Amino acid sequence: MSITKRPDVSVVTTGHDVADARLHREVAALRRAGLVVEVLGLGDSSTGPNGAMVRTASRAGMFRRAARAVVWPWRASGRVLLTIDPDTVPSALVAAWLLRKRLVSDVHEDYLALLADRSWLRRPMGPAIRSLTRAVVRLSGHADLTVVADDHVPPAATMCCDRLVVRNLPDLTMLPEASGAGDGQTPLRAVYIGDLRRSRGGRDAVEAVALAPGWQLDLVGPAPTEEAAWLEQRLRRPDVAGRVRWHGRQPPEQAWQVAKGAHVGMTLLADTPAFREAVPTKVYEYLACGLAVVTSPLPRVVQLVTGAGAGWVVDGAEAAGRLLRDLAADRPLLDERMRAAATWSAEQGAATSAYDDLAARVVTLAGRAG
Repeated sequence: MSITKRPDVSVVTTGHDVADARLHREVAALRRAGLVVEVLGLGDSSTGPNGAMVRTASRAGMFRRAARAVVWPWRASGRVLLTIDPDTVPSALVAAWLLRKRLVSDVHEDYLALLADRSWLRRPMGPAIRSLTRAVVRLSGHADLTVVADDHVPPAATMCCDRLVVRNLPDLTMLPEASGAGDGQTPLRAVYIGDLRRSRGGRDAVEAVALAPGWQLDLVGPAPTEEAAWLEQRLRRPDVAGRVRWHGRQPPEQAWQVAKGAHVGMTLLADTPAFREAVPTKVYEYLACGLAVVTSPLPRVVQLVTGAGAGWVVDGAEAAGRLLRDLAADRPLLDERMRAAATWSAEQGAATSAYDDLAARVVTLAGRAG
C-alpha cells in the first residue's frame, strides 16, 4: 500500500479553475521550495498544476459557492492554507486558528475595482456584495501573510500585519523561448491568451483581424456564456472563418505553446477601474515570449510596452486592424519590435519566478504550524 505524505500547503479556491495561470505559478514555486502541495478548486483535475494533489468540483451557483467557501478550508489537509478568493478568507481564518494552521491570503486583484466589470452586479444584490467584498478584503489583512499582486491592491500595508507584493510577472519556465523575430516567410499570426470576457478585449482582437486579411488569430481562454455564444457565431462568418481559432481554456504551459511562432500578442482591454492601474499578466508573458504587443492606451501598460520599444498603442478594433494591415506590408518593422521584446525577455535574467519569495515565506510558516 502506498503512503501519501501529508501536504505542507493546501491551496483553496472556490472561484478559480485549477488551470488558472497564477495558481500554477504559485504551486510551481512552492514545489521548487520542496513543499508538498494539494489544490482544492474547480474544473478538470488533469489541468491542475504538475506535481500537486488536485481535488476538484464543477462550477456551481452563488449559494453553493458560498457553502464551499465555508466548508473547503476545513477539508484542506495542509499545515498552511493558501486562499486565492476573498470569500474563503473568513472560514479559513477560523479554521487556521482552531486547527493551529497558518494562513496565507493571496489578494491577487483589486476585487472592489473588479466588481465594476461584472454585469450581474447591476442586480439588487449588488450593494450587499460590494459591502461583503470590502469586509472580506479587510479580513484578509489578518492572515499570517497577505499577498497582493501590486502596490495599489488592497488591503493597504497599514491594514496588514505582514504584506508581500508578488507581481504577476511570468514564470519563464512555463513559456517558450523568445525567438526574437519572424523568418519573413511564416503566415502572420496574432494571439490572445486569457479570459475572454468582453471588457478584456477578445472581441476587439477578432474584429481587428477581420480587418486585416493577411493575419491569423489564436484565442486561448475561457469565455462567459454570452461571450462564448458570440464567438461561436462570429467565427463562422466568412471574413474570419479559418483565420481565427478558439482553443478554449488550457493549462498555462499548453496555452503558451500556442504562442510559439506567433508575431503579436493582443491586449485590448477596456478602460475600467480595475484595468486602469494594473498591468495584465499576459503583457509580461507576451514580451517574455518575444511577441510584439498591441495594447489599448492603459497608462501602465503603455509605459511598459513603449519603454521596451516592443509594441504599439491603439484605441479600438479599427485602429488595431489598420496597424495589422500596415505591419503586413512592413515586416522589418514588426521584426524590430519582436527583437525588442526578446531583448526585454533576456534582461529578466535566469528562469526564476517572482513567486519564489512567496514560497520561501511559506516554508517558514509551515515550520511554525502545529
